[in-house]
Amino acid sequence: MSYVGVGVSPGNVPVKHNNNSNIERRVRVAEVVLRCVICGLAILSAALIGTDTQVKEIFTIQKKAKFTDMKALVFLVIANGLAAAYSLVQVLRCVLISMMIRGNNNNNNNNNNALLFNKPLAWAIFSGDQIMAYLTLAAVGAAAQSAVLAKFGETELQWMKICNMYGKFCNQVGEGIASGVLVSLSMMVLSPISAFTLFRLYGHNNNNNKGRW
Repeated sequence: MSYVGVGVSPGNVPVKHNNNSNIERRVRVAEVVLRCVICGLAILSAALIGTDTQVKEIFTIQKKAKFTDMKALVFLVIANGLAAAYSLVQVLRCVLISMMIRGNNNNNNNNNNALLFNKPLAWAIFSGDQIMAYLTLAAVGAAAQSAVLAKFGETELQWMKICNMYGKFCNQVGEGIASGVLVSLSMMVLSPISAFTLFRLYGHNNNNNKGRW
């Protein structure tokens, strides 16, 4: 379909995509920054809790408190370890894709750019981010609940206030849980970014279909 006397159809009118490119570039930068933050905080949280010990002498008997005494802390250490490893892999992926995009743009090869942002890969990243977000959130919730019981005890069940005896241990565990909370919140912020990366592929296909006359 073409206009009379013009010879130009809406399907071949040049359209500028500078705004979209800027948005996508900012999204990629935000994704890399968040994944680096998650990786660092997850390692910090796992290290604080995993290396935390305190020995207390009670009636000439030495009692050693360690994170393996509470299954919720073990779960949190494992979840943070998985989050750190997953985030590191994703950071390497982002850096590699950025380098490949830059090389393709220098060679004016836009076909390979489309291969870097395919739907199966986007779905895999989106699903992985969702799983890690729920995993870290569950681990932090369980650890926080155990920490509250250790701090305040439970008189009805005759559970002692463990932190009254192991103050240093509880303080370091609290720092680790706080770092774990930041990891969980960062994963929750990252999930919409991966969703944007996924569903923009479908929007791009719809725009291409609408542009065909």
